[in-house]
Amino acid sequence: MPNQESKKEEAPVVRGRSSPWSTVREEVLQAWELRRELIGKIEQHFQGKVIVFFTSFHSESAGIEDQDAEMIENILSTDRHQGRLLLILSSPGGDGMAAERIVNVCRSYSNKDFRVIVPHMAKSAATLICFGASRIHMSRTAELGPVDPQMTYTNSEFGRRVPISAEEYVRSYQQLMDRGTSGQAKRLEPIMLQLQRYDARFIEQLRSWQALSESISIRLLKSGMMAKYSEKEIKRRISAFLVQKKTRSHGRMITMGEAAKYGLAVDEIELQSELWSWIWELYIRADCAVSTRCSKILESATTGLSATGMANENEE
Repeated sequence: MPNQESKKEEAPVVRGRSSPWSTVREEVLQAWELRRELIGKIEQHFQGKVIVFFTSFHSESAGIEDQDAEMIENILSTDRHQGRLLLILSSPGGDGMAAERIVNVCRSYSNKDFRVIVPHMAKSAATLICFGASRIHMSRTAELGPVDPQMTYTNSEFGRRVPISAEEYVRSYQQLMDRGTSGQAKRLEPIMLQLQRYDARFIEQLRSWQALSESISIRLLKSGMMAKYSEKEIKRRISAFLVQKKTRSHGRMITMGEAAKYGLAVDEIELQSELWSWIWELYIRADCAVSTRCSKILESATTGLSATGMANENEE
């Protein structure tokens, strides 16, 4: 997580009625205090503990990582929570093994009643966290995404780094190898020149990443919402999440209806409901915070943490 050092957020202490200055400052900074009441309302609706976990879609260094599991456990252990737990999740993804650790923490503190609420987008490793939930709550406008590993490479023609899925990279290498070894190619020199751009060791690493993503997905689902299915059947059902070729793009949305069709335990949040109005306002405020003043927030009704510099805003 960027900036490991903790620092106290400088904010005026106002007793009773807030001053206009402090109110305006909270609005500009999208301070945690503005979201506490909304978190409380959502907790009352679901009769459980709510944690908000947002990472920026605009910062490459703000992905899901191991330290996030520790921060979530810090909140839960401080509150001594045991019971239904809801994670309101918005993230483009990050480390798959970190996602697995987050699920382990959330399950351990929830008596196996761990749920995820997706207000807008939970992609890649964030989708893996959803796989570990007992239920996923989302609206018709919310979306999950493929979990196939991603990488970046330097495009020699344009001289800039571009994203590509591990599957695409490995597939392009394998197609060249197949053409070169089939005996049907009229000239091997062009194929050999293209193969020189690949590192066979890196290809094997990408294949390992692909296998790891598949293994985490099946393990989380088999130990949770898809316990009644065999691992082979789980793999078949979630193939659209695992194989980039199915969706054509890593960023392609997988909707609530599609997720349910693939066998995920999905509950619809009605767009016209009061619950959705609370969730959507919370999303707008939290997304504004991670898009402007920080790159990541982890917070509950009693604790607010944000990066850069995990600013602790505990209520006494």
